[in-house]
Amino acid sequence: MRKFFLLSLFVATLFVACSPSPQSEKTTAANAALDNIFARKSVRTYLDKGVEKEKIDWMLRAGMAAPTGRDLRPWEFVVISDRATLDSMATALPYAKMLKQARQAIVVCGDSTRSSYWYLDCSAATQNILLAAESLGLGAVWTAAYPYEDRMEVVRRFTNMPENVLPLCVIPFGYPATNEQPKQKFDEKKIHYEKFQ
Repeated sequence: MRKFFLLSLFVATLFVACSPSPQSEKTTAANAALDNIFARKSVRTYLDKGVEKEKIDWMLRAGMAAPTGRDLRPWEFVVISDRATLDSMATALPYAKMLKQARQAIVVCGDSTRSSYWYLDCSAATQNILLAAESLGLGAVWTAAYPYEDRMEVVRRFTNMPENVLPLCVIPFGYPATNEQPKQKFDEKKIHYEKFQ
């Protein structure tokens, strides 16, 4: 009888430990898309190893699969792998120092003549790129250019953007050099049904 009780206790403990929980943001019914969302994290240290063109193409395709108001697709993408450009931008941008380690970066920008809300569409594209990077075993981080005029000017200078194209952010990416863990951000207090209470 005691063995049966211990076995039941063990099975119950195992069931509770393996059950999905919104608080822990583990897994949700073995849903690969949700697992990838919950696994995404900002990675700022990279191995000295270039990323294959096929993976970069997948990230860009994911970016262009984002929702876009009135289907205007105002986004433009600049892929940077030139060492001097990455180093210069790292020196000039206050929160993009990790560009000195990265072998590549994607600048997400928008054509302001195509859409006055380009930055919203480009933000959705950026999130898709970050999620694609996670799914491909890469690390990446969003470093803001917009709405800071000084940062935008730095990015424009090093990418030769036309005046109507505005940089939203620079995404350094690569193979992670450290094992970062995602932050647990779920907070039930942020959820309101019907109205604030």
